[in-house]
Amino acid sequence: MIPSAFAYERAESVDHAIRLLQAAGSDAKLIAGGHSLLPVMKLRLATPQTIVDLGRIEELKKIVEGVDEVVVGALATYARVTRDPLVLEKIPLLAEVAHTVGDIQVRNRGTIGGSIAHADPAADVPAVAIALDATIHAATPEGPASFTMDEFVIGPLTTSLPENSLVTSIAFSVPPDGARTAYEKFSHPASGYAVVGVAAVLRVTEGAIDYARVAITGAGDLAYRAHAVERALLGRPANDESLRAAAACAAQDGEMAEDLFASSPYRAHLCQVYTLRALRRCL
Repeated sequence: MIPSAFAYERAESVDHAIRLLQAAGSDAKLIAGGHSLLPVMKLRLATPQTIVDLGRIEELKKIVEGVDEVVVGALATYARVTRDPLVLEKIPLLAEVAHTVGDIQVRNRGTIGGSIAHADPAADVPAVAIALDATIHAATPEGPASFTMDEFVIGPLTTSLPENSLVTSIAFSVPPDGARTAYEKFSHPASGYAVVGVAAVLRVTEGAIDYARVAITGAGDLAYRAHAVERALLGRPANDESLRAAAACAAQDGEMAEDLFASSPYRAHLCQVYTLRALRRCL
């Protein structure tokens, strides 16, 4: 299908993008890689009057090291993240997750910031953002703003980003020394989206688990932090019995969706299976 007619504007800077959004009004949409927006425009589920292209804003493509964090520009592509030396050294979980997204064409164009801003319940990046305690940075007409993932994503395809604003970067916390990370997912065979995806960060000290963060995506309307799994892990011996007991709690903190891809009970089962797989890889 063909999208409805729209005006095209190219932003030269973040401030310019905000001015263009303000001038265009509520019918404007931002475009980065376009893999989320263009399909819904072709179906006419979205009919923006104006498209504001962010693709030439170089400051949004940077990946830099901060204090105990790696700050990834909103326009950094999945492909770049998979091979960036800083990401591979400090937060390899993000590189692993990015490599599972779509196919090479999608990874070459799709962006980390676009995934976060789109807030798709089956996207992979929200899981790693929760597991690595990410902070979402945005530019608004009133100035800079920051959000935790819980504050930013408030529903399926819905965020708390103010009007005429844009995500500028995502700051991913570096896991503590000695921690290991893993991502495991059950993918939809055609799209590659997560029916269930599990991101895990685990540290073992003197035979006991003393740090754990686990996040699950695809299971329901929102990616969620698996607090019950973390509680079951902390202080326990680093053995398979402990991991199995913790993985059994994987569905407790989320609401399991029921759709064409999986029933609610099956999704709960997948949460347990893929949590166990991710945890085992962290030992």
